[in-house]
Amino acid sequence: MLMDLETNRKTHSIKNYFHSLLDIRSNMLSYDELHDMMEENTIIHGANMWILMMAILIASIGLNVNSTAVIIGAMLISPLMSGILTMGYSIAIHDLAMLRQAATRFGTQVLISLITSSLYFTLSPLTTATSEMIARTSPTLWDVLIALFGGIAGSIGNTRQKTSNVIPGVAIATALMPPLCTVGYGIATRQLSFILGAFYLFTINTLFIALSAFFVTKLLGVPCLKEVNEKRQKRINRIVTLLIIITIIPSILFGAHTVYLSVLNRNIANYLDSEFVFADAQLVQSETDNQDKVISVSLVGTPLSDERIAELEDKLTEYDLSEYSLRVTQNKSLEGENSDKITIALQENTIRDLQEQLEAEQAKTNELENQLEDQIDCEALAEKISKVFTDLSDISCGLMSEKDGHYILLAATATEPLTAAEEQTLHNYLETESGLANSQLQIRLPETESSETESSETESTQED
Repeated sequence: MLMDLETNRKTHSIKNYFHSLLDIRSNMLSYDELHDMMEENTIIHGANMWILMMAILIASIGLNVNSTAVIIGAMLISPLMSGILTMGYSIAIHDLAMLRQAATRFGTQVLISLITSSLYFTLSPLTTATSEMIARTSPTLWDVLIALFGGIAGSIGNTRQKTSNVIPGVAIATALMPPLCTVGYGIATRQLSFILGAFYLFTINTLFIALSAFFVTKLLGVPCLKEVNEKRQKRINRIVTLLIIITIIPSILFGAHTVYLSVLNRNIANYLDSEFVFADAQLVQSETDNQDKVISVSLVGTPLSDERIAELEDKLTEYDLSEYSLRVTQNKSLEGENSDKITIALQENTIRDLQEQLEAEQAKTNELENQLEDQIDCEALAEKISKVFTDLSDISCGLMSEKDGHYILLAATATEPLTAAEEQTLHNYLETESGLANSQLQIRLPETESSETESSETESTQED
């Protein structure tokens, strides 16, 4: 009996733990407080409209100059999110009056955003589409999922008693502002593809954030303003389902095409890297025509036989490229009218490889420098040196890089030249405090003494 009671107690304790861990209703606003907040979101405030216009201008500038940081800043101050959450909430509680007010406010915000962004891009001297703009014109299924999950997170965070960073985070993740500004760019430059693509992304985000707010409101058990008969509720459900299907189908097609191209490019790269390795010939250029399904390659060196080329073409099926054909251009030597083209292609390949190596090395160097900066506080080290070596003044130190690695550099003014022993002591102190193996000194003498001496600066280097 005692064992059964102990088992029941442990089971009850575990249930309580997971219940409190996943309880969505804990720390939420009361239903009345939540309703009052949603009512407030339907009111058009002049201050919010000015904030919206400033956010639109900031986002437009960020898109125009291709600055991700500026775009994120604009999304953080945008007041668009609250109206969308209110529309989802009003549908869930069957409050049509609130829905009309929220839709009116949201529609006004969208109109102001389009006018502001269109005006900016009409006046801007920068008319070239940036990668940040282009990225907003081809929404995929992943954008739908981001809007759905972000909307759920935003709806839950919006109902809490304590404010959090959920709403700003959702605003960044779901990206409502950049698509609207991209539509404004399309209007200003009369490019229909930008208008349709970006507005479709904005529609996806709006619809699925509102849908998430609808689900969360139902999940929280917020009471309906009035009951709706079963027949009307079914009609509303069918309309919502139809809207979701119509909205999501193009994104699925876009997403499928994106995945297809990614897999295709990877297969082509694997095919070229694996099969076009020869002892006496080199692949200097490759090009893929996805419309005609042709992979064109240019080789230099000993020409391949027809049988070898046929084998390479048969290998296409092993890389899921059976629909493609192979076109091989061969040059026996670097003489003749094609020599310049081949030389340029070889140089381009070499430059590209060197550039990739340089970028990789630079990334490693930057990472090491960041790690060193986190480990070594040069300002604090200079202050320590001033207290230990009282004969030195105007002390400054910093991390330096060279091909053999990093070292610590100390620059200071001394009342008189340092002896070899004093320099050695200073070297040892620098290397011990910084944890680096190398150090350099640049010791200056006061200007009054420099005119009487042939050299006012001594520099020494020590390497372990």
